Amino acid sequence: MFKHILLATDGSASSEHAAQLAVNLARTHGSKLTALYVADPYPYIGIGEMNPAGLQAYASAGQQLAAQAHAHVDALCRDGAPVELDARFVEDATAVNGIVQSAQTVGADLIVIGSHGRSGVARLVLGSVAAKVVAQSPVPVLVAR
Repeated sequence: MFKHILLATDGSASSEHAAQLAVNLARTHGSKLTALYVADPYPYIGIGEMNPAGLQAYASAGQQLAAQAHAHVDALCRDGAPVELDARFVEDATAVNGIVQSAQTVGADLIVIGSHGRSGVARLVLGSVAAKVVAQSPVPVLVAR
């Protein structure tokens, strides 16, 4: 049914269930799996030019966290019947834009994303990445709790 699944992962414990679900779906459907890690833009605009060490440290930390998240998904893909995995890292994009644009770029026909279960006023004011991806995605989105 699904030929290409995009897994949005941030490497957190809350995205663990989404990763396992995406790998199992890819294995069941014989799908290709793309694991995507999006690093938000450097939050201190203007300061990066004055202090390039801070900008470099931020970029380096993002790359390191992405590598750890991708290594975890790769291990899941190798455990059992192998799943074809493409690991991607997107910088300087909001998580929502990075996920939706990457899904279009790779030709994904399903996005799997974890939900952090935000509730109450925080959800109403801030929303969640998962809810925004659901609203903006042109392809189906599976939100894993």
